[in-house]
Amino acid sequence: MLHWEIMGLRAAIALLMLLGLGLVALVGREVLIPADALERGTVVVEIPPHDGVLRIAGRLYEAGGIRSRTGFIFLAVARGTAGHLKAGEYELERGASTLGVLTQLEAGRVKQHVVLHPEGATVSELARALEGEGLASSEAVQRLAINPAFLSTLGVEAPSLEGYLFPDKYQFVRGMTPEEILSKMVQRLRVKMGPDITARAAERGLSVHQLLTLASIIEREAVERDEMRTISAVFWNRLKLRMPLQADPTVQYATGKERRALTRADLRIEHPYNTYRNVGLPPGPIASPGTAAIEAALAPAPVKYLYFVAMDETHHHFSSTIAEHNAAVARYRLARAR
Repeated sequence: MLHWEIMGLRAAIALLMLLGLGLVALVGREVLIPADALERGTVVVEIPPHDGVLRIAGRLYEAGGIRSRTGFIFLAVARGTAGHLKAGEYELERGASTLGVLTQLEAGRVKQHVVLHPEGATVSELARALEGEGLASSEAVQRLAINPAFLSTLGVEAPSLEGYLFPDKYQFVRGMTPEEILSKMVQRLRVKMGPDITARAAERGLSVHQLLTLASIIEREAVERDEMRTISAVFWNRLKLRMPLQADPTVQYATGKERRALTRADLRIEHPYNTYRNVGLPPGPIASPGTAAIEAALAPAPVKYLYFVAMDETHHHFSSTIAEHNAAVARYRLARAR
């Protein structure tokens, strides 16, 4: 009788071992083979803060990032990281196994949103780009950019962050606040400017704010970089003679038309940024100038031009006298009308 009991116990143990091996094999398959969705492409999933491993496994499974909730949990517990997975927005790589997905959450390798803030772009254009990436609302960004308390924390002595956000390609992650995003861009400007730029501006009688203002106008007027120093010279020559700058981009900024054509009525509006009616620089920058425009503002070409008119989409004709300028305007308007 004892013999049969021992034989039965051995059989039960063997059966349990077989079942265990089967379970391990099944879990191993679920863990090592990518989910169907990841075999076809990437999967984006957002893990909120304070989610536990059970809820995280559920989100990953529903998004198509893992084959098995159980497999993910088993693996996380075995690795001792079940309570240490990081929140954030993740772009799970194509072909990633459950182990690959888990290691990505363990390391906190969240999705990077690339945002390009090009030379000559405005705060409002940046705000729309950030909203388009789902990083911040346009309204919140624009409101923050003119918040005196926030500007004070950044050490920006201006009514707005216009011109103080360095144009560059940035990588932001979802969950960053508008304060963090804008602070990073202002800090990038400080790094690029440096004490040498500030000293050179002072030698020309310009504050940093005035330098950025002039550079922003040059940035918006110039299409080709090789014309920047010549356009800068025109503005410097006009400033010295107390002539209005008559820069269309400042009126576009005043009217909110940005890059659209102006009317004669636009040029007559009463506004601090209308450089057709007001002499000198406008109150502040109209866009984000790049390093080339800043350098052009500091080193204008040694020419006596006072006027320029667009010849085509990229180049300008420069003149020293009003007669030559009027002739050029008539010539190029006629050419465009044909």
